[in-house]
Amino acid sequence: MGVRPALRPYLLIVPALLLTCGILYPFGLGLYYTLFDFSASRPRPDLVGFDNYRAMFGDGAFWDSAWVTVVYAVGAAATETVLGVSVALLLHRSSWVGRVLEKILILPLMIAPVIAAIMWKLMLQPSVGVVNHLLRPFGLGGVQWTDTPAGALLSSIAVDVWVYTPFVAILALAGLRSLPASPFEAAAVDGAGWWYTFRRLTLPMLWPYVLVAVIFRFMDSLKVFDIIYALTEGGPGDSTMVLQIRAYLEAIRFQRYSFGISYTIVLWAVVYLAAMVLVRHLGRVQRKAAEAR
Repeated sequence: MGVRPALRPYLLIVPALLLTCGILYPFGLGLYYTLFDFSASRPRPDLVGFDNYRAMFGDGAFWDSAWVTVVYAVGAAATETVLGVSVALLLHRSSWVGRVLEKILILPLMIAPVIAAIMWKLMLQPSVGVVNHLLRPFGLGGVQWTDTPAGALLSSIAVDVWVYTPFVAILALAGLRSLPASPFEAAAVDGAGWWYTFRRLTLPMLWPYVLVAVIFRFMDSLKVFDIIYALTEGGPGDSTMVLQIRAYLEAIRFQRYSFGISYTIVLWAVVYLAAMVLVRHLGRVQRKAAEAR
């Protein structure tokens, strides 16, 4: 006996409804816990309202972590965008070299980020790491890559760039191959140079694809945990102490559960607002790109 046609639309939304409930329930429960003072030393917590948020915003460690998070996210997303688009432009030319490099390009994406961070942590060791060994003939051996505040942050960004630049490159390459050929043929007939064609045709039409990659990478970089924790554990000092690691330390290591969850709620709000702004900008860019076609 078949399902009545009138019931089919309601049955089709059941999986989405279950998924939504599975997301909203733990989020709402976490938001509820931030109103108490749950910790290992207080098994019977009291209702404290917004005291956790007031304490967090009044703590200089929170603002230091917020600054490190923004620097990391902007640095990683910007570098990956520039390198990814550059690699896509090089691979867009049909040749056997490009086809081989396309296969090699996805290798970093096949490695778990935490494994990649551990691998790079070993390679960046000052005394026995292969990176310093290769740089020693140039007089650059012995660099303290992850043992200084600036070096640790730059090394973390570099590992993120190594892992995720292929993601941006693949999206940009797919966008390049989807662009219409007629505008470029007309530009070639008119004698337009490469730079003019790229600036006036390629980039405006490619920008929606690039912006999608930027949205994914920026949002993911704001909530990074695995790469930094495996590489530096937030150190030395607090030089790579992003909000996610600060939340982990507060909730798990220091067992201040409600205070740690407050960090994650604030980070969710930041990611949500950033996504809203970028997606709204994406809509405007898509309309401009459609006009350019």
